[in-house]
Order: sequence, then C-alpha cells, then structure tokens
Amino acid sequence: MVISTALWSFALVVGLLTLTPGLDTALILRTSALGRRRRAWGVVLGIQTGTLLWGAFTSLGVTALLTASHLAYTALRWAGAAYLVWLGARMLRDTFRGRPAPDTSDSVLLAGTDSVRGGWRQGTLTNLLNPKMGAFYVAVLPQFIPAGTSHFAMGLLLTTVHILLGLMWSAALIGFARVLHGWLRKPRARLLLDRITGTVIAAFGIRLALSD
Repeated sequence: MVISTALWSFALVVGLLTLTPGLDTALILRTSALGRRRRAWGVVLGIQTGTLLWGAFTSLGVTALLTASHLAYTALRWAGAAYLVWLGARMLRDTFRGRPAPDTSDSVLLAGTDSVRGGWRQGTLTNLLNPKMGAFYVAVLPQFIPAGTSHFAMGLLLTTVHILLGLMWSAALIGFARVLHGWLRKPRARLLLDRITGTVIAAFGIRLALSD
C-alpha cells in the first residue's frame, strides 16, 4: 500500500465514523445552539486534542498495551462511564431546578460560560475517557501504515486526516446550530435541548459501563 492510497482509504473510514451521530455531535450541537459559540469551538478543539493524543499513543504503542491489559482498560472504561453519567445527570438536574424567567436575556443566561478553555477541557476529557477511541485506533490505524514507513510519523499523518475531517464536520454542525439559535431563545426550547442532550450523554455513559 502506497502512502496516498493509505491516506484516501483511511479518510473514507474515519469520514464515515465522523458522520455517524454520537456523543461528540450531541455536545457540539447543544453548546453551539445555545449561543455559546466560543465554548462550542473549545469543545471541538478539545475533541480533536483527544484524537491527536490517541493517534500519538497508538503510534507509540501505548494504547496497544492498554488494550492488552484488561485491568487498565476496565479502569479507564469505568472512569469514562462515571464522567459521562455525571455530566449527563448534572445537565438533567439543572433543567429541573427552575425555569428561567421569560424576560431573562441571553446575555445574563450565558454570562461567564462562553469560554474556549471550558469547552476545550470538556471536549478533551470526553474524548480521552472514552477507551473505545483507543481500541478503534489500535485496531484500525496499523492497517493503514505502509510497510517501510515510520510508524510514528505515518500514524500522526493519518491522525491529522481524521482531525481535519472532524474540524470540517464540526464547522458544519456549528453553522447548523446557529439556525436553531432563534428558536432556542425560548426557555422551554432550552430545557428540551438540555434534557435530550443530558439523556444522550448519560445513556452513552451507561452503555460504556455495561459494554464488554
């Protein structure tokens, strides 16, 4: 397999993975639709930071050790599940603490929350605490590294392809969410979105905890 063929083939695989709705999609849409555009981009950058680290770890063989160790994988799986359930439960809890007054302005509701740093931290943790990302990279990445190439350099190049596709898809999601922003100015709509997103995130956490 030549390098160009490896890149196109890998792009097709991770492109399909990127387009599949999941936890990352839910976080980006929810954050952006509420008008927190800088935080949404922080979430995107955090997710891609996690992807870069998983790619680098895989290229160095670290995640192969993680996958080979049942105890290490189980510990990371439970940590990730606990984080997702806590994140989803907190989101759901906040929706039942009281509905904002109809005349409350968006600037007050969103004050102090629209920061890239906060979104980056959330996105990075969500990605790194998902051991299935590591398992996916261990299973898939080596198949696209041509013989005779540097595993680390080629692994990072393939990971960069994944990151670029993720950034493009995330930009489309954020643009789509801006269309919904007018509707989400209504308190009922915000509560509905948070309850849906919180349920999805908590469900992912429970599924991760119960998975083998």
